[in-house]
Amino acid sequence: MVVPKSSDRTLSQSSHLGTHGSQHYGSVQSFSQLSGSHCGSHGSLSPGSDGLAGESQDCSESDPLLSGEHPNVSRFSQSMRAKDAQVSSGPTESVCSMVLQILVPFVLAGLGTVSAGMLLDVVQSWDVFQEISEILILVPPILGMKGNLEMTMASRLSTAVNARKTDSTKEKWMLIGGNLALKQFQATVLGLLASLMVTLLGWMADGQMPFSHIVLLCSTSLSTAFLASLLQGIVVVGVIFGSKRMGINPDNVATPIAASFGDLITLSLLAWFSQWFYSFMEFYPYVLYLVDLLYLCLIPVWMAISSKHPSSHILLRSGWEPIISAMVISSIGGLILDKTVSDPNLIGIVVYAPVINGVGGNLVSVQASRISTHLHLNYSPGELPAGSRSCFSPFQAFFGSGAHQRSAKVLLLLVLPGQLIFVHIIYVIKGGLTLPSLLFTVLFLSASLTQVFLLLIAADCLVHCLWKRGKDPDSCSIPYLTALGDLLGTALLSLAFLLLWCIGDS
Repeated sequence: MVVPKSSDRTLSQSSHLGTHGSQHYGSVQSFSQLSGSHCGSHGSLSPGSDGLAGESQDCSESDPLLSGEHPNVSRFSQSMRAKDAQVSSGPTESVCSMVLQILVPFVLAGLGTVSAGMLLDVVQSWDVFQEISEILILVPPILGMKGNLEMTMASRLSTAVNARKTDSTKEKWMLIGGNLALKQFQATVLGLLASLMVTLLGWMADGQMPFSHIVLLCSTSLSTAFLASLLQGIVVVGVIFGSKRMGINPDNVATPIAASFGDLITLSLLAWFSQWFYSFMEFYPYVLYLVDLLYLCLIPVWMAISSKHPSSHILLRSGWEPIISAMVISSIGGLILDKTVSDPNLIGIVVYAPVINGVGGNLVSVQASRISTHLHLNYSPGELPAGSRSCFSPFQAFFGSGAHQRSAKVLLLLVLPGQLIFVHIIYVIKGGLTLPSLLFTVLFLSASLTQVFLLLIAADCLVHCLWKRGKDPDSCSIPYLTALGDLLGTALLSLAFLLLWCIGDS
């Protein structure tokens, strides 16, 4: 059987959604149908034709999301894929189109981080923040949950939408329900673990930790993580399917929108819950115990709902390593933030920490989502495109004619104008009558550029390495990258403020 070139071209054009690699979906779907295999409900590969008779392989965690893909493909399918890759080797998404789709959500996300920084500057003087300083250590891991949960869900759903796996109404609602329930389960567990991690770090730093403070940290963390995850999850679902209807590539807008007001919402809830529980701590401590018990009792409900869809069911077992590791990394950044805020010589850093961390996480999430979608639609798990056999060259993320190199350069160039706008907005809101000093501006932009440059290199390396190991980059890469962004951003910003203090720039 010979597939006409024109039909390949028609299918390719009909499925093009603006991201490099998604134009192949028509041909990928055709060769997956020709090979006639599918992943069974138990995760094994069932042969559907003589060409694959006797071959069986365990499905990776990305298989339920894109059930048309499978590890074993016929030689005819591989030759068709190679042919499609040659046909589409030229640019398929203009730089102008990419910038326009990324720019608006990037600016919205930046304004959200600016608002979060201004809010954190106000609430740090509240009684609960003065009495229980460990709450500041809790800020980066709680804010980082948008990378651990919201952005990973946005990336998974964007891949599913680009792969046309949500055309069926029943499948769409099962996918949405399973992912939302999974996210609530993960938010509850992460909220509890974050409070315990902060307790440990606070005890190591100060040598003591009253039990009442531990209970308040636990209640605040659980309540903030649960409610913020629920609100942002609903917004993410609406954005992804709304952008699909408008013909916009969800990979370009979903993850920044997921973070746009995520920081502000999460930080507002954190401040409000902590102050509210603080008012109950002395006279009605049992309220805090009941709150913790309520969230823990809901865990079986979320597990039962999320287990009904294959993709979320697999992540119940295998999706914990990246998000827990990311939470630990973000907590270390929180400890750095707590120590720098307590230093009177570094006053003002608390305003800029959410900005530099949020911008870096938003930009690298876009890149990770785009690379992941390209791999999902064009390659089997474990198979890498030519030129990506290893991740030892840090410059392959930027230098080249591929779509990912173009998007990396575009994202890096967005840092300078974006951060300049956000810094000046902060100065205007704080009532500054003069512009920021040139030295501060240069050091802040240098810290942000260095952070994003390193993150984009890490994204190119990490996504391809995870795919080579059979892991789903949508679920595994973004938590690591956003947590690394929090740690790098906080450390580089602290270094910049330390240099300013040494030089004498107030």
